[in-house]
Amino acid sequence: MAGVGPLTQDWEPVVIRKKAPTAAAKKDEKAVNAARRVGADIETIKKSNAGTNKAASSGTSLNTRKLDDETENLAHERVPSELKKAIMQARMDKKLTQSQLAQMMNEKPQVIQEYESGKAIPNQQILTKLERVLGVKLRGKK
Repeated sequence: MAGVGPLTQDWEPVVIRKKAPTAAAKKDEKAVNAARRVGADIETIKKSNAGTNKAASSGTSLNTRKLDDETENLAHERVPSELKKAIMQARMDKKLTQSQLAQMMNEKPQVIQEYESGKAIPNQQILTKLERVLGVKLRGKK
């Protein structure tokens, strides 16, 4: 360190403090009790929905009432009976089981079972795979 100049010492005191507590730590029961012992001001606020599982917008609104008053029965579209019969017939013509057909399509056997029972919600990708593997046209004009 030649040429830097004379070295001096700094005799000022150095104070090391812990970082300030976070908001969550201030609400901690221990911190509140410690503040009470010291005599610090403690502010408590009762929130309107505190301790309940209700959202702020959970009140019945106009849109909610309209939905409740709606009498239309909503249900998912299901596989039509003509389609499920066509799938079964094409599978039987190829002498395949449901699980063999599913394996050829890279799908689960449950998917084929749901389509043939009419419980499935029609999916265009699966119908395309069925048409390709079975070699028949299942949708549109025959």
